[in-house]
Amino acid sequence: MHPILVKLGPVTIHSYGFMMALGVGLALWFVYRQAKGQGIDAPRLLDAAFYIMIVSLVGAKLILLIGNFSYYLENPKELLWIARSGGVFQGGLAFGIIFALWYFRKHKLPTWRIADIAVPALALGHGFGRIGCFLAGCCYGRACDLPWGATFHDEYAHGLTGVPVGQEIHPVQLYESVLNFANALILYLVLRRRKFTGQVFSLYIVNYSVIRYFTELFRGDHPAKAYAFQGPSALLSVSYSQLFCVLGLAAGLLMFRVFRKRRRD
Repeated sequence: MHPILVKLGPVTIHSYGFMMALGVGLALWFVYRQAKGQGIDAPRLLDAAFYIMIVSLVGAKLILLIGNFSYYLENPKELLWIARSGGVFQGGLAFGIIFALWYFRKHKLPTWRIADIAVPALALGHGFGRIGCFLAGCCYGRACDLPWGATFHDEYAHGLTGVPVGQEIHPVQLYESVLNFANALILYLVLRRRKFTGQVFSLYIVNYSVIRYFTELFRGDHPAKAYAFQGPSALLSVSYSQLFCVLGLAAGLLMFRVFRKRRRD
């Protein structure tokens, strides 16, 4: 656990920010290369990516604010923290998709071809982001009695994110990181052999919904109000994020069917 990667005098590089920047950089490189290879206006697409990231961050923060309104009303400055209050990824994803659809239509860009290119990059960047979460101690897991349980010792990170110190917990951030990297590879392979436009995008929605539902079972940072139903165990509890996953899974399967039918028509 290394919340601070490098500190040289007044310059401090936080691990979370560094991994996020690395993930974003690699994602943009992937999108640029794929766009050029498919004859899409790559510079315009990079402009779009910049705006989409801003909208996604705002959307993620907005959903976080709505879900914890009373807390952030009393602590408004904490909304500016990335490690403690990075936002709700699913909220950022929804806002980003809606904005992207509007932007691509306005600028007459091939919406679903770009979406197919973007989602492997999104999964790749998300994988690096979750490594940043692990190093910073945010989005931490519940108690773990398995051999690979992680024990955090950094009091600075505890004060910043609330991660338990001296207790073995699931390295859930790494679970999701590995699954996101695997998802990125799968999506890239499908992209190279896709049979219809929209196939890769709809598959991403399906895959990530399954990934997030699974990793939610091991999260330990959710307050009681984050659950739609809280039973005696994780398997018998359902968080609001898991409800979004169920909706996402249904939407992804529906989109896959619609895109495939459109190709046949």
